[in-house]
Amino acid sequence: MRVSSERILTTHVGSLPRPDDMIALLVRKEKGEPYDQAEFDRVAERSVADIVKRQAGVGIDIVSDGEMSKFGYATYIKDRLAGFAGAVPAKPPLDMADYPELRRKMHLGGFSAANVVQRACCVADIAVKDRSALHTDLRHFRKALDASVAEGFLNAASPGVVTAFQNNDHYPSQEAYVWAVAEAMREEYEAIVGAGFVLQLDCPDLAMSRHTAYQDMEEAEFLRQSEIHVEALNGALANIPAEAVRLHVCWGNYEGPHDRDIALQKILPIILRAKPQAFVFEAANPRHEHEWAVWRDATLPDDKVLVPGVIDSSTNYVEHPELVAQRILRYAAFAGQERVIAGTDCGFGTFAGYSKVDPGIAFKKLAALAEGARRATQQLNVRRQKVVAD
Repeated sequence: MRVSSERILTTHVGSLPRPDDMIALLVRKEKGEPYDQAEFDRVAERSVADIVKRQAGVGIDIVSDGEMSKFGYATYIKDRLAGFAGAVPAKPPLDMADYPELRRKMHLGGFSAANVVQRACCVADIAVKDRSALHTDLRHFRKALDASVAEGFLNAASPGVVTAFQNNDHYPSQEAYVWAVAEAMREEYEAIVGAGFVLQLDCPDLAMSRHTAYQDMEEAEFLRQSEIHVEALNGALANIPAEAVRLHVCWGNYEGPHDRDIALQKILPIILRAKPQAFVFEAANPRHEHEWAVWRDATLPDDKVLVPGVIDSSTNYVEHPELVAQRILRYAAFAGQERVIAGTDCGFGTFAGYSKVDPGIAFKKLAALAEGARRATQQLNVRRQKVVAD
């Protein structure tokens, strides 16, 4: 994983707006309708090439494939692993349960593709069934990368988020289910790192699932479940060095009240037990920006890297670069410049065709991220020069 003591590097969470033809193919696939696999691969290859160029063009250093070939970050896995079938409706998040009209409005207009997402159920032993989609993703991303970017990362679903999204109707316990998924996902994780990319594990199960999938649990039970998820995750990463992995944790990429989100200070001790070197987390939205102080006051291992979200991914406001710089400097003040990478709260294309941020504005926000990082670097350099002069 690349870090820098010379400037603040920039990245994001992973998913980015997909082009219309890619969305149309993904929707057909998700709904179980006929589609042409050769056409799907051609459109995906072109979409990945275009999205990598666009990220580099606005100044993003550490880029992804935008998750172009995936309908959803946590549900794509049902196409790659055996043992899943059917579809189970999701419960509304606790903070949204009393607002049915708001929930309806959030799925109107051009943002409606997410309504077709299929949350399957585990009905048999979990095992790898399809390696071709993974290897196609690796090939497309490798072909798209060039010398204009510092590094490439690819997203993969964590064992915990797979089991939080796809209910268990087979294994004797949730713990057994999580470990079975961890063992099956090991191959995907190792293949991404083996191909020369940084692996990002998406772990909203460690935060968001408290008020979604596990909303009926007592808090202590949820925390124990989260510990199991981290243990299984570390087990799946046994053959991968920590510096090749980053972990993303969030409370849900939607513009709701979020007043039922579990506090960071309750889950951070569990998160810090995870093997990945870098933590990618929400730090810009109005519900979690204040938690920079929780990170400051925590006992952070010396080898960990922080990737705070300094851009909100659920609003069309374009952050002023000076605000972005201020947010970055908060973290650099206690973690050190070389241990901070500027990121986003979450993705801009969590599910294909579903985002509350206009695609054009999403890239304006990423450009503001890059400019904010440049300003933060400039201010850090001025401070360093002043210290040397004194």
